[in-house]
Amino acid sequence: MRGERPVAVPKAPGDGAAGWSARHPWWVLMTAVGLGALLAFAALGTPDRLSNGGYIAHGTEATRAESVLAQRFDSGIPDLVLHARADGPVTGPEATAAGREFVQQVARRPGVRQVLSYWTLGDARLLSEDGRAALVAVDLQGDEHTTARHAATLVPGLTGPHGPLRVTATGPAWVMAQATELSGRELVRAELIGVPLAALVLLFAFGSTTAALLPALVGGLAVAGTFAVLRLLTAFLPVSAFASNITTALGFGLAVDYGLFVVTRYREELAVGGDPARAVIRTMRTAGRTVSYSAATVVVCLSALLLFPLGFLRSLAVAGVSVVVLAAATTALVLPALLSVVGTRVDRGDVFAPLRRTRRGEGASPWHRAARAATARPVLAGGCAALFLATLALPFAHVRFGVADERVLPERVESHATALTVERDFHLPWNRTLTVLLPDVDAVDQERELDSYARRVSALPTVDQVSTGLGTYDDGRLAKGPDVGSLAHITQGATWLAVTGSGPPGQDERLVEELRALPSPGGPHLVGGRPARVLDTKNAVFAALPTAAAVVVGGVLLLVFLFTGSVLVPVKAVLLGALSLTASFGVMVHVFQDGHLRGLLGDFTVTGELETSVPVLVFGAAFALSMDYELFLVSRIQEEYRATGDHRGAVVTGVARTGKMITTASMIFAVALLPLVTSEITLLKLIGWGLASAVLVDATVVRGVLVPAFMRLTGHANWWAPRPLAALHRRLGAGRWHETPPRPAGVPHARHLTWGGRQYEATGSGSGRAPGEGPP
Repeated sequence: MRGERPVAVPKAPGDGAAGWSARHPWWVLMTAVGLGALLAFAALGTPDRLSNGGYIAHGTEATRAESVLAQRFDSGIPDLVLHARADGPVTGPEATAAGREFVQQVARRPGVRQVLSYWTLGDARLLSEDGRAALVAVDLQGDEHTTARHAATLVPGLTGPHGPLRVTATGPAWVMAQATELSGRELVRAELIGVPLAALVLLFAFGSTTAALLPALVGGLAVAGTFAVLRLLTAFLPVSAFASNITTALGFGLAVDYGLFVVTRYREELAVGGDPARAVIRTMRTAGRTVSYSAATVVVCLSALLLFPLGFLRSLAVAGVSVVVLAAATTALVLPALLSVVGTRVDRGDVFAPLRRTRRGEGASPWHRAARAATARPVLAGGCAALFLATLALPFAHVRFGVADERVLPERVESHATALTVERDFHLPWNRTLTVLLPDVDAVDQERELDSYARRVSALPTVDQVSTGLGTYDDGRLAKGPDVGSLAHITQGATWLAVTGSGPPGQDERLVEELRALPSPGGPHLVGGRPARVLDTKNAVFAALPTAAAVVVGGVLLLVFLFTGSVLVPVKAVLLGALSLTASFGVMVHVFQDGHLRGLLGDFTVTGELETSVPVLVFGAAFALSMDYELFLVSRIQEEYRATGDHRGAVVTGVARTGKMITTASMIFAVALLPLVTSEITLLKLIGWGLASAVLVDATVVRGVLVPAFMRLTGHANWWAPRPLAALHRRLGAGRWHETPPRPAGVPHARHLTWGGRQYEATGSGSGRAPGEGPP
């Protein structure tokens, strides 16, 4: 490349920023390098500022109850649960002295608000069945993000041997801290594995080192910008530690996809005899325009996540929108400059050439044959494809939702292992206990009313035990009088009850509803606790779902209409995208909720439910990617249709020209998600598997079979719009087609596509003008 000058790109009306970039490539590239280095420097230290949590909806009855409990009773769900075990009974003199000293040591640590233990309360529920272990419950200062950071600092100094005691830890704050640490280590693995694998897929698909490097460079710039954006966001809102893993995969995948589409179109333009300067302009006015609409569609889909009351989804929405804008901007501004510098050298350097069986003129590609088969028998092909997707979707009919807890981590991780030990050895189900707050009932002055209410609660068939300031109730009667622990339930003018369910964990949410429906003395009451949190979070997500779905569907319909000028194509895109997504949801239920294919994906804890926020996230991201592929496919079909007037030929040619490109893009995106799929964190594994399966199914079954079959059945109606909408489309400028300049006289459409050293036939040729138009 040394000694060769960039191609001279002529200035043309309407070529915009991409044309300016192509005319001033060295300025753009030097600026990009400097900006990339600045962004990389700004991103330093980002992982240390990320937090975890954000899976619980705030402002609900459960969170209000916990807030009042913390303010008036210094009580609530403990942030840390320390498990102290001895070789002998922990009630012995030596263990008791060590335990009390340990409790005092914990209480003196910065960030600790309150410490409760068996040695200070004498509560038998804090003593294990064998008498050799005791629990220390620790409340930390601050919200869930602050408590996770406190836990990361405190726990390493509290666990381990303390005299005759051996201490391990669990609890929400320590789970968050360990998940953050583990996700940070896996992010490094993602960069070391995902990026090289994606580059190899690009290299093999393009058959050119130069062509493969261009999308990879775009992806690298987008990822650098992503981390800088995350670093900036941490100054204004809590950003989930998983945001770095997810948005890195999403940003790199999208940027590479956009680069892939643009470079592929550029090579096609060169193949039909166009000079590099015109090829750059034509590429950015066709593929570049599609990238812009695709990015807008992805932004709309991800922005809908802001409507859900979960910090996890909101932080991912802001980070995701930022990385999509970066990917599109890099494609629109930096890639034209790279193409103008590379020029005709874009096809140089196929390192896999010795491994290929180069066959010239071998006939139609597999995508061409699949499209011809689907359009020849559209009812049969489309019906079989829809039946296949419906079969994949069947498991989604019995989906159950939950909220992330220690089970998202491997069992070998301390917080998960300790939680299993506590659940096995103690009668205190600290993560299942419900709190019923009576804010206007005084346990002393209204003893009779409180006693009557506690008896009614304990008589419920799903209740095992009720603890109050008056004692412990069981099966509608007072089973045990007050003790030291009962004082925690009493304050002036208010009291609360600790309710333990008798059934399996799956019945806890039903018990929450029963307690809320049961009349209480003194006016309204509040029900809190982890099961109430889970129920309220699910209800909050489901309540926001219709609005979010309306925003996504409405935005996609509008953007696809502006892109195509068609009424039917946007509706088809939404319906087929929804069918594809439902199939991927069914696969997620089959694998993660029902526990199948664990050997293939690596061992993980089967919880019998899906994390509530994951299907929402997968819906936003996967639906956006589905529209991404839809736009690239439909744009080529419409271009061919306007050039030839042959509807079926346009569909077949459009699929043939974009089939391998879309398949390769989906493979690259799946490879970028591979570190998530192989993650030890079940939540990340679920997100990676859901997105990868959705993208691969959409790129093959939907784009390769369903779309051509559907468009064959609907025929010329695909491009129809009522006169008012057609006029609106023309008025907005999107329907004038000035963005595709006419080809020079005598230059045909490409009849052969070269991919990976092979040449495939592409049907159709045209003059570049719409049917009925005069010579260009």
